[in-house]
Amino acid sequence: MSSISGISGSLANSYLSLSSGKRINKAADDAAGLAIAEKQKSQVSGYKAGTNNMVSAKSALNIADGALGSINDYLQRIRELAVSASNTATVTNSDRAAMQSEVSQLLQGIGDVAKNANYNTLPLLDGSKNDYEIATDANGSSRTVNMADATLDALGIKGFDLTKNFSIKTIDKAISMVNDSRSGIGAQTNALEYALNYNSSASYFATSAQSKIEDLDYPQAIEEKKKQEALMQYSIFMQKKKSEEEKNSVNKMFDMLA
Repeated sequence: MSSISGISGSLANSYLSLSSGKRINKAADDAAGLAIAEKQKSQVSGYKAGTNNMVSAKSALNIADGALGSINDYLQRIRELAVSASNTATVTNSDRAAMQSEVSQLLQGIGDVAKNANYNTLPLLDGSKNDYEIATDANGSSRTVNMADATLDALGIKGFDLTKNFSIKTIDKAISMVNDSRSGIGAQTNALEYALNYNSSASYFATSAQSKIEDLDYPQAIEEKKKQEALMQYSIFMQKKKSEEEKNSVNKMFDMLA
C-alpha cells in the first residue's frame, strides 16, 4: 500500500503541475528554485512599476512642452505688437493704448497657462515645484525630472507696457527662456525613452529567467504522468495478485486441515 500511496502522490503532483503550468507549485518542489524565481518576479514587478512611473513622467513633460509652446505663441504676438509700437513715426499714443489692451490680455493668458498647466493636479510651470523624483527601475534607482517656471515674474515680463518705456529685448529674453526650457524638456523626454527601452529589455530577460526556472516542460511532464499512471496500474495489479495468492494459500490450508 505504501508503494501505491507514493505513486498516487507523485501522480497528484503531475496533475497539479499540468493544470497550473508551473514546475514549482510549492516550496517542496524546488526550494532553491522557488527562492530564485521569486527574486526574479520582484525584479519584473520593479521594472513594471518603474516603467509606469516613467510613462507618467513623459506625459507630464509632454503637457509642459505643449503649454510652453502656447506661451511662446503669446510671446511672439506680444513681440509683434512691440515692434509695431516702436514705430513712433506713424503710431499714435492712442494706437499704443489699443495695442497695450491686447498685450494685457496676452500677458494674462501666459499667466493662466503657467498657473493651470498640471499633471494629475501636480503643478508643472507655476514655479511652486520644479523638481520631481521618479523611481525608474527594480533597484530603486531614481531620476530627477525638471520642470520650468513660466510665470510672468520668472520670464521678466510682468507689467510689460507699450504705453511706457519698454524694450523688445525684454520679450526676446522671455522667448529665449521658453525655448531653453522646451529644449531641456525634449532632452529629458529622450532620456526617459532610453530608460524605458532598457526597462523593457531588462524585464524581458528577467521574465525569461523566471520562466526557465518555474515553468513546466509540458512534453516531459506528460511523459512523467504516463509513467506514473503505468506504475499505478502495475502496482494495483500486483497488489490484487498478491491478495488473491494469499487468499488461495489460506483456502489450501483449510482444505488440508479438512
